[in-house]
Amino acid sequence: MVAEREGGDVKAVVVYESLWGNTAAIARAIAEGIGEGAVALSTSEAAAERMAGADLVVAGAPLLGFSLPTEQMRESIRSQPQGKQPDLSSPSMRSWLEALPAASGRGAAFETRIRWSPGSAVKTILAGLEKAGYGTGGTADRFIVTGRYGPLKDGELQRARAWGEMLGRA
Repeated sequence: MVAEREGGDVKAVVVYESLWGNTAAIARAIAEGIGEGAVALSTSEAAAERMAGADLVVAGAPLLGFSLPTEQMRESIRSQPQGKQPDLSSPSMRSWLEALPAASGRGAAFETRIRWSPGSAVKTILAGLEKAGYGTGGTADRFIVTGRYGPLKDGELQRARAWGEMLGRA
């Protein structure tokens, strides 16, 4: 399995930006699917030293405004909260990708979204991973939330685990 090296070192990291908890839940399910030694980390937890030597990096975020959330979107959410309170304590996926040190390995991307949402967050995430040296081959998936703040559609956590298993075998 890809997730564990000799000595138990982590070599698979699932990094996420999660505003309402849905993307974090998907990230944890993907890490579970990858297997022992894989970890799910928020963008604030995924510092360079924790990423060092990772053979597989899977990164994900919610789709907002037809794309990966921008700092302007996050500021708008912060200044005009509506409905469920967001968690804006971690850096955005955009800023995390910009600071991602050069490396080599495999990469994959995911997003959480409402089924009918146009646009793509995974496209930007894949480009950021590839720029840092993680070959993605376009490997991405999208997971559905039933409303703006969630919850996740029934079966999405199981689907995320299965996707993680597939990534771990690849």
